Amino acid sequence: MKKSLQGTFLIILFIAAMAFVTGCKKGETPVAPIPEPVINPVFSELTTSSVVVGGRIGTSNFIKEVGICYSSSNQKPTLSDTFVKDTLAASWITQITGLAANTTYYIRAYAISDGGTGYSSVTTFKTNTTAAVPRGTVTTFAGSPTGRAGFVNSTIGTSALFDAPNAIAFNPVSNLLYVGDSFNNSIRTISLTGYTNTTNDAVIGLTNGAISQAKFYGVKGFAFDAQGNVYFADLGNNVIRKMTAAGDVSTLAGTSIPGYKNGEGSVVQFYNPSATVVDASGNLFVADRSNNLIRKITSAGVTSTFAGYVAPTGYVQTNVPGYNDANGTSAYFNYPVAMTKDAADNIYVADYKNKAIRKITPKGDVSTYAGGIYFSTLIGNPTGLVMDAQGNLFITETGGRILEITKDMVLYVIAGAANTTGYVNGVGAAARFNSPQSVTIDTQGNLYVADFNNNAIRKVTVAVQ
Repeated sequence: MKKSLQGTFLIILFIAAMAFVTGCKKGETPVAPIPEPVINPVFSELTTSSVVVGGRIGTSNFIKEVGICYSSSNQKPTLSDTFVKDTLAASWITQITGLAANTTYYIRAYAISDGGTGYSSVTTFKTNTTAAVPRGTVTTFAGSPTGRAGFVNSTIGTSALFDAPNAIAFNPVSNLLYVGDSFNNSIRTISLTGYTNTTNDAVIGLTNGAISQAKFYGVKGFAFDAQGNVYFADLGNNVIRKMTAAGDVSTLAGTSIPGYKNGEGSVVQFYNPSATVVDASGNLFVADRSNNLIRKITSAGVTSTFAGYVAPTGYVQTNVPGYNDANGTSAYFNYPVAMTKDAADNIYVADYKNKAIRKITPKGDVSTYAGGIYFSTLIGNPTGLVMDAQGNLFITETGGRILEITKDMVLYVIAGAANTTGYVNGVGAAARFNSPQSVTIDTQGNLYVADFNNNAIRKVTVAVQ
């Protein structure tokens, strides 16, 4: 049941070619279809005079030329305007240079076949006014400055010890950072002054009740409602837990048995759930990682499948990872590990193995927001997401970068370097992380990163510089 993009693409090409050949009567000249290219909605490496953008072939074949055309005056640019020809391929990345500073450009991907020239939809970008770009200044906020693992609380951030923190989220009601301290099997809280505390005993288990007595097994993916309730995925126990503002812990849905089943309460089965998010109506959405699904738990406690392909009878749900943009259960994911949402209740999913950020509307329409298998070099295995009030999206990659996709769809590397590990504080590319797993943001716009292998919580202050 596993989908293969390459195989699917080749089959489509073969069918289209056969239809093209056999559909023509003897003596007739075959007519090639007009291409339908698609432009990558995310721009990168934007400066005062250049930008990098991508395109890909859509639903056409027999392509002879591909590239990007653009204009600062024509809102529907064509080859009569400025264009850059690129290498013929199913997808391509183009750098455009020689642009004017502080100028809005209209841009389209194009492709040429014997049937004519096809253009993508139009998108826009504006070149920078100055050479300054967003950069993050990275410091150690809590945890050992040397990366030492342990289990110590402290009023001083860098005197506290963690052991493989893999989740972090800011609770605006309590004004605290919540940390899933994975190898300590604990929920830790940190004030914005750096005071680290522990809410429960560090023993693996599945126990409800007062937070001081509750037990967990791999806490991930915190979410908060307006009443101060805390929701999280208990990954190792395959359940979704709820903690009230008073500190009472209960199991909202699921059983310790991994699997796939909808319904209510303990009838429900998850398989390594890894993230949660709450919408304005009080519905809880779960990234069900090993089932490759996004599940929904209503305020009445009923669990259903919101998005992702459901295996037919006789097949195991874990055998259906894939990549497809569609509505609801016609969409495919591959290892969804983190989620966030915007003010309109659109959900954004870190689709880890597809190297993509997927967007799901309240109606269940799934699209690729950034990256994906057509543009797999843009984002490398995303692990954490958070969106600020202005609509800027911040991303952690397991390979060591912190990214920002602005509300204008421009990607910047805020800190770190791709596939480069270490433990270094500093500005931008000079900073180093070691498998950052989660990111959150406080009311002042400061980022906090759960730096898994460095056993630390890092703070990233973003500024244009």
